[in-house]
Amino acid sequence: MTMKSEFGKEPGYVLCYTREPQEDMIYSARLAYSMHLAHSEDGTAYKALNHNSGVLFAKATDNENGTMHAKSLKKPFLFAMADGSFGVVAVRTEADGEPDKQSQGAILFFVTSDLLQYREVGLIDLKTDAFVHDAACEYDAASGHYVIQWCDDNGDGYRNTIADPLVLGSASEPVRSHFPGVPTLVAADIEGIQPRNVIQVPRTLADRLVNKLTVPTNVAIEVPERVVASSPEELNNLKATAIYSDGTSAAKSVEWDLGAVDWNRKGNYRVAGTVVQPAYEFPIAANRADPNIAKWNGNYYFIATNDADGNHSFYLRESDTIPGLVEAEEHLILDTKTYEHIKGLLWAPEIHVINDELYIFHAATTGEFFFEECHVMQLRKGGDPTCAADWSAPRRVVRRDGSELCEAGKVISLDMTVFRIDGEYYAAWSERQFVPVDLGAWIYLAKLDPKEPWRLAGDPILLTKPDYGWANNHTFVDEGPFALIQNNKVFLTFASAAVDATYVVGMLTADADADLLNPESWIKSNYPLLTSRSVPGEFGPGHNSYVTDDDGLIWNVYHARPGVKAPRGTGLRRVHFDMDGYPVLGLTRDRDLKAELSKVAIDVVVNAGE
Repeated sequence: MTMKSEFGKEPGYVLCYTREPQEDMIYSARLAYSMHLAHSEDGTAYKALNHNSGVLFAKATDNENGTMHAKSLKKPFLFAMADGSFGVVAVRTEADGEPDKQSQGAILFFVTSDLLQYREVGLIDLKTDAFVHDAACEYDAASGHYVIQWCDDNGDGYRNTIADPLVLGSASEPVRSHFPGVPTLVAADIEGIQPRNVIQVPRTLADRLVNKLTVPTNVAIEVPERVVASSPEELNNLKATAIYSDGTSAAKSVEWDLGAVDWNRKGNYRVAGTVVQPAYEFPIAANRADPNIAKWNGNYYFIATNDADGNHSFYLRESDTIPGLVEAEEHLILDTKTYEHIKGLLWAPEIHVINDELYIFHAATTGEFFFEECHVMQLRKGGDPTCAADWSAPRRVVRRDGSELCEAGKVISLDMTVFRIDGEYYAAWSERQFVPVDLGAWIYLAKLDPKEPWRLAGDPILLTKPDYGWANNHTFVDEGPFALIQNNKVFLTFASAAVDATYVVGMLTADADADLLNPESWIKSNYPLLTSRSVPGEFGPGHNSYVTDDDGLIWNVYHARPGVKAPRGTGLRRVHFDMDGYPVLGLTRDRDLKAELSKVAIDVVVNAGE
């Protein structure tokens, strides 16, 4: 029987599935063995959400020596909980999909209220020594218990009951029972799909899920029918409103054809215009990675890791506009020959204004790779940012007591960024311990002393480590943090996985008025914002930053590759904000402004001399 909900509206249908792994650089097992979602209006024909990419990944476990043990999941089963939320049970596996010894006799359990953000509760103990091959779970309203049906590798079926799956060890002893499997007959032309089960959800939840997991597209342009103006400037300041498929909007500039308007004569004039949205071809700078654009004293500055010379120099571009940076002259401001303590691997420079002084944070080494550490340069008062001589010698970032941020030769530090909120400065950066064991790259946060920005003002806290499959793909890395403060939120995006075509952008979110040094204030998204599947022709997007232009538009400054094995290059794309005010980083030019909607017209009333 089809349920009705929300004043008689038909429900939405959600299919969960996994995928068959593809070539390692395209869609590896660590990505394919995760829960994916598809949506249907009628319960038969389904369309993949989130670019046919996973939305729920199993977390890595911790080893005794501090390293992480990557995990994946198979056979996810989505079900409704008694309180109106949703649960997911799945078979946890090793990263490559092989049986997981740590999960023997248990199934992995998650809860979610919206099918977007999930909490991994842990392993439900099924009181058996067998490996679980498949499982399903349903709430039995009559008994007030959840019924877990499962089978082992031999195909033998069992049944457990549990009153509260949040109490992981409270399941009953298993009893032999026929396990019917999870039959799913759906029409889904989805690449690599391994379908699981379908659930019905309220229409509002289904619509929200689609809007959040589909890149919006421009569906309408609105301008006022009539405006009173006395000069071209007044009309040129008028913005059009672009409406998107998810109900969001964005202001757009308009180029008006004012040739027929006599501003010295009263009257009504019909004026045509063309809506414009600046856009940039990718890449705007070849062989430039970890890019950053900042504004200082009326000018914009672009700096990046220089892949062209093997990361041995930093060049700065200057322009009074962001478009002007594309062709601007490059000025050498630092190389590995100038200072004895600055050798190879100049990485990830960022320009920051702190107490009205200009600084560049970057990573450098005294020689070997294992001595790579965060450094800071300061522009002298009245100095020219494009003049190398006006920058101080780089100095290492230290802890509050003046000790080394990391133990050189054993732990490297890099990718330091700075943001200010409520009068406080914060630094976030990535550390990777290599000795005695490689722990992977983890991101930390601490307050920064604005009077001495090379010194922390407090003890660091751990923000994130690469525990999801998308973050430990090829290597365990979380790096490149950068804060975007908008809509009363702090969005801290970061880059994960290897710096190849598997590179992605993840995100941590906190309320702007929260205690940012409390790890509980931050929510980590289960899936990345930007991947090789987000924008056709851009592979391994990552290590991004943000800049706001003179019109108030926020731009994502990132690097990606124009081919799977092509060199890295810098890209620029407008940041859109979704229905919850969260950033959308994959809004391409054709989705941002539909060409067929760009022609507009308005009645202009000229009141000359009034």
